[in-house]
Order: sequence, then C-alpha cells, then structure tokens
Amino acid sequence: MRFGILGSLRVGDGGATVTAGRDRTALAMLLLRAGRVVPVEELIDAVWEDHPPATARTQLQICVSRLRQRLALLGMPPDIIVRDPVGYGAWVEPDDLDALVFAREVETGRAALAAGRPTEARQRYRAALALWRGPALAGIASRTVRRRAQALDEQRLAALEECVDVELRLGQAADLIDELAESVEREPLRERLRGQLMLALSTVGRQADALTVYREGRRIYAEELGIEPGAALQELHQRLLSGDVAAGGPELPRVAPVRSLPRAISDFTGREQTVGRLVREIAEEGARVQLIDGMAGSGKTTLAVHVASALRDRFPDAQLFIDLHGHSERAPVTQAAAVDTLLRQLGVPARRIPVDLDGRLAVWRTELATRRAVVVLDNAASAAQVAPLLPNGPDNLVLVTSRRRLVGLDDGRPSSLPVLDPDEAVEMLARVAGPDRVAAEPAAAAEVVRRCGHLPLAIRLAGARLAHRPRWRVADLAARLAARRDPLAELAAGERSVGQAFALSYAQVSPPAQRLFWLLGLHPGERFDGAVAAALIELPLPEAQDLLDELVDAHLAEEVEPGRYRLHDLLREYARTLLAEPERAADRRAGLERLLDHHLYVATTIGRTIEPSPGIEDVHHLPPPPRPDLLVASQVHGRAWLDENRSALTALVRVAETEGLLRHCWQLARASWFFNFHGGHLDELIETHAIALRAARRLGDDEAVAFTANRLAATYNRLARFTEAIRLMEGVVDRYRRLGLRRETVHHLINLAAAHSSTNDCRRALASLDEALGLGLLPEDGGARLPNLLNNRSLVLTLLGRFPEALRDARHHLLLGRRNGDPWQVANAIGHLGMIRRRMGDRRHARRLLQAALVRKRENGNRSGEGELLNELGMLEREEGRPDRAAARHRDALVAMIDAGDRIGQYAARNLLARALLDQGDADAALDLLRRVLDQATALGARYEQARALDGLARCLRDTDPREARTLAGRALALFRQIESPDQRATEELLAELG
Repeated sequence: MRFGILGSLRVGDGGATVTAGRDRTALAMLLLRAGRVVPVEELIDAVWEDHPPATARTQLQICVSRLRQRLALLGMPPDIIVRDPVGYGAWVEPDDLDALVFAREVETGRAALAAGRPTEARQRYRAALALWRGPALAGIASRTVRRRAQALDEQRLAALEECVDVELRLGQAADLIDELAESVEREPLRERLRGQLMLALSTVGRQADALTVYREGRRIYAEELGIEPGAALQELHQRLLSGDVAAGGPELPRVAPVRSLPRAISDFTGREQTVGRLVREIAEEGARVQLIDGMAGSGKTTLAVHVASALRDRFPDAQLFIDLHGHSERAPVTQAAAVDTLLRQLGVPARRIPVDLDGRLAVWRTELATRRAVVVLDNAASAAQVAPLLPNGPDNLVLVTSRRRLVGLDDGRPSSLPVLDPDEAVEMLARVAGPDRVAAEPAAAAEVVRRCGHLPLAIRLAGARLAHRPRWRVADLAARLAARRDPLAELAAGERSVGQAFALSYAQVSPPAQRLFWLLGLHPGERFDGAVAAALIELPLPEAQDLLDELVDAHLAEEVEPGRYRLHDLLREYARTLLAEPERAADRRAGLERLLDHHLYVATTIGRTIEPSPGIEDVHHLPPPPRPDLLVASQVHGRAWLDENRSALTALVRVAETEGLLRHCWQLARASWFFNFHGGHLDELIETHAIALRAARRLGDDEAVAFTANRLAATYNRLARFTEAIRLMEGVVDRYRRLGLRRETVHHLINLAAAHSSTNDCRRALASLDEALGLGLLPEDGGARLPNLLNNRSLVLTLLGRFPEALRDARHHLLLGRRNGDPWQVANAIGHLGMIRRRMGDRRHARRLLQAALVRKRENGNRSGEGELLNELGMLEREEGRPDRAAARHRDALVAMIDAGDRIGQYAARNLLARALLDQGDADAALDLLRRVLDQATALGARYEQARALDGLARCLRDTDPREARTLAGRALALFRQIESPDQRATEELLAELG
C-alpha cells in the first residue's frame, strides 16, 4: 500500500514519513477523504485552526506543491493530488490506502457472516484488524484531523467487537482473553468489550474473574458517569451469578434456509453416469450453470431435482424451483413474473418487489449475491427467457431444463438427456412394480418398457398399474399396451408412444372418474382444488373429492399438497386429446362455461371484500351463483385464493377469448383487477384487460368498454406509460359524449384530467375538469364524483400557481368529505390545503395541515398519498433551513412511493432529496442522484421532474462550472414554461444570478 493512516501517517511501500507539520496535516486531511474534493476552507481550518494567516491560501498551495514533489521522489504519479475549483483531492486506488482496504475487508466479513460462513468472516475481520499500527494518524494534533481520526478508531473497535463475537461462537474464548483484557483496559467504558471479556472468562471456567470484571466496570461507570451498567451487561452478570453460561455468547446472523424443491422421487433409477458427471462438473470444475434438454417425459425435471437435492449441503441457503411453462398450453412465464415468483419463494415481501423487470432483477441478484443457492429453472422456452434470470453470485448453481437445446447461453454446459437404456428402464419397472414379478418375466418386462418408449414417466405409470393389480402378469400388461390405440402419436418415442401408458391408466378408473379426468383438461392452471373438479363435473364436493382420490391412486393426477392437485403436462395433453373427440363437443363447451363461471363468481365475491365500493363501476350484473356450495367452499380462503389462482385467472381470460366467450373475458378481468393492481401484478392486469377490451368492443357493450379502458389506463399511468393512458381515456370520454350519457361522461372526464395531471399538462387537465363541472351534477350524483372533481381541480390549480382558486376548491372538497363521512376525501382535502398554504408562504398553518393529513393517509393505508405529504413536509423543512430533516422526510417519501409502485412519485422524492443533500453541502451525492433522475424522467417524458432535475443540476454546478449551469438552467426554464409551472420564477432568478 502506498499510504497508511491506520497508525502514524506513512507514505510509500517503505513507510516513509512526511516531515513538515503542515504538509502532514494537509495530506492527512486529503487521505481521510480520499476520492473526494476537500474544500480549501476545510484544509486551512485543519492546518492553522483558529489563527490562519492572511496568506493561508498561498501557503496551502506551497504545501500541496511540496507534497507532490515528495510523492514524485517516491515514484508516485503526480496526479494523485488534484486541484479543483473548490479545493484539493487525493485520488488513490482502492488497494493503495489501508483505510479503504480495512473497510472492504470488514464489509466482506459481514457479508460472509450474513451468509452463514463464520470461519471466512473471522478471517476477513482479522485481516482488517491486522492493518492497524496504532491510533489513526497518531502524532497529528490538528483538532479537525483528530476528530475524523477518532471516527476511524471507532470503526476499528466495532470491527474488533464483531470479530470477537464470531470467535466466541467458534469456541476460541481462551485465545481471546489477553486481547480482550488489554482492550478493556484501554476502553474501560465500552460495555460490549467488557461483556465479551466476561463471556470469554466464564467459558473457560473463570467465573470469579468474570464477576470481578463486572464489579470493576460498575465502579468505573459510577465514578466517571454516575450511572449503572447497561441492561445487557446487567443481564449477563445475572446469568453468570446463576451459572447460566450455556446461554451466553452472541448469536450470529443467519439466512433462513429456503426449501422450494418438489419432493424428490425415492426410487430414482438410472442416469448414474449423467448424475456423476453433473456433480463432478459442479463440485470440482465450478460449472455453475447446467442446461438439461431432452424430449417430453424423458425425466429432465426429475434429474434436475435429484441433482439439486444431492447437492443441498453445498448450497444450504436456498433451493428454489419454478416451472417456466416453455412447452405447455399456457403461455411461457414472463421474465418479470418468474422473478416475482422466485423472490417470493425467498421470502421477499411484496412491497419490496418492484413492478418493472429491471428493478426485480436487481433485487433478485442482490438477494442471491451472498447466498449459496441452487435454482431449478424448469421447462424453459428459450435461452432468451432464461438469460436474465441467471444470478451472478459466485456461490449459486442453476439447473435449467427444456425440451429444446438452449443455444445462446454461453455460460451453461449442455446435457442432452436421452431416453433410458433398456437395462435402466427394466430396473425402473422393477422398482415400481416389484423386483420378483419383473425378474420372473424378463422378456415381457423388456417388451413393456419398449412399448413405453423407454420414457421414465410412461414406465412409472405402467409399473403402477402392475403394482395395483397383483393378479396381473407382466405379459398381461405388455399385451394391453400392444392392443391400445396411440392417442399421443405426436409424442412418439421411436415406434411406440407414451400415450399407451396413459390409456391403460385411464381405462382402469371408473366412468365418472374418466369423465372428470378429461374435463380437467379444460383447466389451464398448474394447480386446482376440489371445488374446480366439482364445478366441472356437476357433482357435490364430497363426490368430486372421491373421484379425485381415484385419479390420484391411478397416477392420473397428483396431490401436490392436501386438497391441491395437478395434472402432469403429458397427462393434460392426453386429457385434451380425449376431450377433442367429436362426441364430447357439447360436454366440452358446457364444462368450459361452468369452469369460467366458477372462477368468475369466486373472484368477484372475494374481490368485493377487499375492494372499496365500486359504485358506477359495478358492472357485472351477475345472476345468483349456480353453485352456492362451491362459492362458499372457495371464498373462505379470501385473498389467498386470488394469490393461488392468479395465473389460472389470466389463462382463463385467454381461453375465453379463444372460445368466443366474450362476456367472460371482460368480467373475469374486472373481477381480478383490484387484486392485480394493488398487488403489483401489472403484467397480468395489462394482458387480461387488453383481451377484455377487445371482447367488450366486439360485444358492443359500452359500459364494459369504458370500465375496461379506464382500468387499463390507470395501469398504464402507474407504469408511466402516459400516452397510452391518455389515448384510452380520451376514447372513453368521446364514446360517452356521443351516447349523451352525462353522468358517465363526467366520471371519465375526471379520470382523464388525472391522466393529464400526471404529465403536468395542467391546461388540458383543467379543461377536462371544467367541462365536467359545466355538465352539472344532480344531487344524487354528487356523492363520489363532485368530491373527486374538486380534489383533482384544487391540485391542478395549485400546480398552475392559482392559489386562491385552489384554496376555494379544497375547502369545498373538505366540506363535502366531512358531510359524506369519507376519510379518503377528508385526508386528500386537508393535504391539499397544506400544500396551498405552503406555497402561499403560510408555513405555520401549512405544517399543521400537512401533519394532520399525513396521520389520516397512514390510517387509510394510502402509501402514495403519504409520500406526497412527506415530500411537502420535507420542502417545508428545507425552506426553514433544516436540510438534514428535509433529507430524512424525502427518504421516507421515496420508500412510500416505491411501495406504491408510483414511478413519478419516486422521481419527485429523488429530486427533492438531491436538493436537500445540496443544502447539506454534499454536492457530489446530489449530482449523482439528479443525473439518474434526469435520464429516467427524460426517457418517460415526465417533463416536470425532468425540469426539476435540470434546475437542481444547475444549482449543483453554479460555482464549479457556471457555463454548464447556465445551459442546464435554460433547459429547465424552457420546460417549466411549456407546462406553465410557477417553478419557472425560481429558475429565472437562478439564470439572472448566473449572468
């Protein structure tokens, strides 16, 4: 290392010193803030403290010149110390300064500890502590240097305490006693060190000495501080007195292991060479991405799960599994949906999962960065589907299965999985059906597995028939396989088809169970419950449950958990082949309608329990449910039912469109919109509502078109796709204008105004609201629409700077909200009154109103509204000269906006946070934040936040680069003028100052 500050100041590999006092102080200041510019004023204050000479700046330049000459003599490049308009900076590489190496080692140790690797963590901590040669920058008396050096000393003590915690848990107490005793003598008031010494002493049987350490500490605390020891130290003392040393010792943070793999098959057979090669490549050669491809039914998933289970000790933190549906009737799982599922398996709360793919991928990679995890990506459609899902952690294993070779994944090692060889296939049949029976008829057994095409799934199903028919000979099974018609010729293996095994299983169940089996081929979801089966077959739930049990016994269905079932992909294909036979056409159509109705009624009923009163948008007009018993059986699960059936509901909307059942398309989409919207499942919402909109238009149902377009527009608005949102809303308004439906026109004009407000097109927003107001509102219509209109209008007028008019509308809004007893409207109105008062300069009343509204927004669970008010309070704090409090408010606002999925709200919070950071003097952090906001806001066309970012950048650069600052401020002013924002006045003043 070229520089050392963890002890006396040293320069160069040989540890040379910088002799001159002022030079040493100046260099120490630069190294304490390596990589950043230290203002000249701070350097002068550090070097001369209270008595700087008039020539301080000139003398400081001389100091820096001498330092550069000294460093050059030591063979260092001259640009290590750089000049900046503000001051000077030391630009050193991460490995050139011991303090930077120390910080890196400590962070690596903490990461290893969090990942459950305490031995590695100890090594990292000790490597960091070994860098210290004494107190930081010992021998430099400058108060400024000493204050900053003490912060480094505190970091060393914290690292030591963390390291000792680890070593105590690793059983190294005896080796720690001398070091801890010296540390406690140097730092007698540090309770954590004292407690660690007590633990170490008690662990080696020196309880009396441990109690003496406590008594000495108690005396020192009383004499020097006048207080008793802290609660933790007192509790440890009591445990020592009671002899409870087994409970001692700090707990290491651990990552709770995640186990999401399907159950491994106990009689896994064959594939020994493949398994051995995969394990060797993974364990010895570090091949952490394995691509397993092969034909349907060849056992790809079984092999991947077997390998993942065999390696669980190497990857103990998480074993994850997801079916990507690359080759099924369902559409392939989108990348965003796949990452969402995997994050939820890891236990990441929904509020932390971003709505956009890039955000989700960032969280996914962060979560796996410190975990030793194996991830099975099953049934992939293509390399493009999989590539973004690959984690970049060094300790992750990914097993990808697909029916196709995934050309294009350069990091993966491919393994094409053939069918079983004849001996392995017979061995599998023997394991399932019984070794004695198979050994007694080797020729017949060979014929059975040949008829099964040597496919593991087919062999397992055929063997199950033998196991459940003890009077059959193996030859009987071979004869039945030979006699059956092949229903799955397209999935043939050689000359034979796996469908023969399915046909045999199907033939062995009762006619009602057969009918249920092929009706289940209509269900597009991965899993289903007994109520679905009962709806399909029109039987009471207990009778349908009996039939499901019969199918499970015959291996025609799988009970994945109590009460939850699935059909394997190939079995579902077989069921659909049976369903497609001409004589079943009428039953198929009726069954599909029953399936759609069942999901529609359940989703609608549950949706109404979690959704606020929909009012005008309650457009279902559904008759009474045909099966109240099934509705009751399903709705008791509440939101969990919607969670579990989310993908099925989306798929059913697709099926309804394909089958021409247009009413079901938009009604199913409507039933699940609130759950999808507020659950962050916006991909599903967009897909279902796009289909629903097509269906509603084909039906000529204006009400359905309006509702669907409205909700689709709201989703686009949430995702900052403003052009699409406005286009949809304008179409809805035009439709109602043409129909002469005044009430509906008013309602959707208000929503159109909200869409215009999101782009800060306040003139158009106000025109829409004024048109709605001009249409007039009957008294019975005012319950919801007039408060909404006043809410939006007061906000638009505020953004335009027309504060007296905004104040009038907000007061009227508050009056209606209180009269109607609507807590949401009351909170909105009070918040708007606070915003207006702040802009009018009445800060005292503004603060009171904003705080009152914030309490109400939190009670209502309105995270986006909470974020808006926190930003307003932050601006108030900054205006009153408290940038630190302002920054805290804006950080809280950013968290709220992220939780709400409000992208524009996030940009606003970041813009305002940057201004607070600038006022705190951290221009570098402000610049970085503003540049990112500018890029994102520009990409989305968010002109107001784009203008605010430009204005903030100009303020950051006004002293260091006035020419660039003028350019940026000019761009900001042009945008502010475009949207007629009153913020233009402040930017005009900035431009005037810049000249």
